[in-house]
Amino acid sequence: MIEKTTIVETHLQTELGKVLFGLEDVIHALTIGLLARGHVLLEGAPGLGKTLLSKTFARVLGGTFKRIQGTADLMPSDITGVHIYNAETRSFEFQPGPLFADVVLVDEINRAGPKTQSALLEAMQERQVSVDRDTFALAEEFLVIATQNPREFEGTYPLPESQLDRFMICARVGYPPRDFETQVIDAYNLPHANPEDSVNVETLGAEALAAARGELEAIHLAPELIGYVLDIAAATRENTSVNLGLSTRGALSLARCARIEAGLRGGDYVVPDDVKRVAPWVVEHRLVLSSEAALEGVSAGQVLQHVLDNVAVPH
Repeated sequence: MIEKTTIVETHLQTELGKVLFGLEDVIHALTIGLLARGHVLLEGAPGLGKTLLSKTFARVLGGTFKRIQGTADLMPSDITGVHIYNAETRSFEFQPGPLFADVVLVDEINRAGPKTQSALLEAMQERQVSVDRDTFALAEEFLVIATQNPREFEGTYPLPESQLDRFMICARVGYPPRDFETQVIDAYNLPHANPEDSVNVETLGAEALAAARGELEAIHLAPELIGYVLDIAAATRENTSVNLGLSTRGALSLARCARIEAGLRGGDYVVPDDVKRVAPWVVEHRLVLSSEAALEGVSAGQVLQHVLDNVAVPH
């Protein structure tokens, strides 16, 4: 019986719901990323609560939290840290940057230049940082939550394909329905500096998170479902509208997230609908469309839907 996994999501939905309204689907995606130890990219227009969601998520998780603001002049050393000469000891000492935290929010990541974006690659994949021939391990629960504006916004740089592939999940934050927007205005119209800080949230214990991850190991992923994931990956690579399809890392992420989705619905085994449910979060941002498809207005979401409609579902 899957219980501890659903308890984690219920806790996150309840505590984040005290501060944010109408983002249950995005919180569900964040929960999957957390349980899978994967990094999460939040995409949407400014002013929709992406930064607030990330900050509150870090508060609920506990641990140390650092925020990096993406700017055009942000340098790699600004996030990794530098060696500084200590006159007393006559030696260079390493001063760690903001990457040395449990939860790191990279706000507006696509406003940072490509060189700085690339500095995140090692940290996100290897969970370590190399500076001046020295290698430093990052926190055990190191998690990057990045936000980005739509690509057509002025002053933004497209994220490299290798960078996008290291985000396990990309969730899009859209405009809220009127009822939820009414709640936002009603809750935050007072002239306080940070009204959300006055809301008390209960921290999710490390034991509960570890127990949920352990419980997920018992969920069965049948060989037929592994084949289904690989068929989806192959179909993205063979699609004429796609220059770069789903990588092996992406296929693995799809399988891992489908297993967690099964646990969050209380299931003991993965079914095709679990794969389809998480596919938009895992696959879309990894697809690089051809120039012809882009000119024709074809979106990655349309390509993925075509793939899901045409790949045979195992029985």
